[in-house]
Amino acid sequence: MEFLCHHRDRPGSLALRAELTERHWSYMDGYAKEMIARGPTLSDDGAPTGSVHILDLPSPAAARAFAFDEPNYQAGVYRDVLLRRWRNALGRTMWDFPGGRTGGDRYLVIGLGTGPAADLTVPPDRDELIAYGPLLSDDGTHWLGTAALLRAPDAKAARTVLTQDRYADIEVHNWQFGGRPS
Repeated sequence: MEFLCHHRDRPGSLALRAELTERHWSYMDGYAKEMIARGPTLSDDGAPTGSVHILDLPSPAAARAFAFDEPNYQAGVYRDVLLRRWRNALGRTMWDFPGGRTGGDRYLVIGLGTGPAADLTVPPDRDELIAYGPLLSDDGTHWLGTAALLRAPDAKAARTVLTQDRYADIEVHNWQFGGRPS
């Protein structure tokens, strides 16, 4: 079962986040085999605003344990967590993205669904998609939205990966590949 976890930083938590960097990475090292994608969301000036992890885990309970045992969450860095089942429509990890780790602007786009399911098929310009798939209920039977990591010229262009009038809200966040520096 695949899950998307988006931890959002609490205002004023940057120093605490920096203090916990090694503990966060060590925690994530324990999930290396399960990881599909990871990385921080960023403000326009490059400061961290949150953290995204997409993983393949055995159950919703395992996903909740991952999200809420995370050191930054335990220490109060994060103000809230979006945790949803997700389906990997591309069938690859971010490390398989043909565009590589650098070059171009990267975004997390989250559409919170309303009404009938939308955007279930991969958009035609898949070469710019790093990760893409529907957000689902815990039992995997109900569509709750769609989430994508992608490369785009700007946030406005990134937003167009989703059908605009099919969502109650669409969030666009600056994002970059995560993990330990090489």
